[in-house]
Amino acid sequence: MVDDEASIVDVLTFSLEKAGFETLVANDGVTALRLALTANPDLILLDVMLPGLDGLSVCREVRAASDVPIILLTARGMEADRVAGLELHADDYVVKPFSTRELVARVHTILRRVSVNPLPSPSPAGSGHEEIIVGALRLDQGTFEAWWGDEPIGLTRLQFDLLTALARRPRMVFSREQLLNVVWGTDFTDDVRTVDSMVKRLRTRLRDAGAPDGLVASRRDLGYCLDAAVAAPSI
Repeated sequence: MVDDEASIVDVLTFSLEKAGFETLVANDGVTALRLALTANPDLILLDVMLPGLDGLSVCREVRAASDVPIILLTARGMEADRVAGLELHADDYVVKPFSTRELVARVHTILRRVSVNPLPSPSPAGSGHEEIIVGALRLDQGTFEAWWGDEPIGLTRLQFDLLTALARRPRMVFSREQLLNVVWGTDFTDDVRTVDSMVKRLRTRLRDAGAPDGLVASRRDLGYCLDAAVAAPSI
């Protein structure tokens, strides 16, 4: 938890620990960045307005090294600030003043949705798990592991769910609203740009595994699809 307002830190510490969480606290951006990179937290609550190093800069540095979920806390209600956070791949944002009950609920929801998997190894033959195969892409629904050919793709659970939704219906264009509903759930009412942010991160993971650009394709003003022709050029 990163905030320089003692009253907010006290209230959130009490509420989070009452809900069963262990908390680490930083009051400035430099300390926050050090803890984020050394303490391996499960989630970061990050205030935007911080002394020393602002929250958006901390978010940028953390995201370059980790997929740890980040919820931005900000007193600013302007759309530009929310968009800036999403473009830096924050997972959610909460505008002050906020309900502590709502914030704790958001923490629970994100931790349920985002369980980080280690780099996977191929599942044994005959495991009985459902597999989705589109060309060179293979997704094991039992182990939440993914491969491009023989190369494992290290995905968070949320990235895996997004790729699965697209792979179940290759070539079908999903709107951002549909993907929010299918992947994040009907109770998730965040900005549709959350989808754009997650797609960018997913594309990076696919590219790192050797998948070609264009596998997850954009359709202007419509949404996204899995391009089966790119996954298997012979199709």
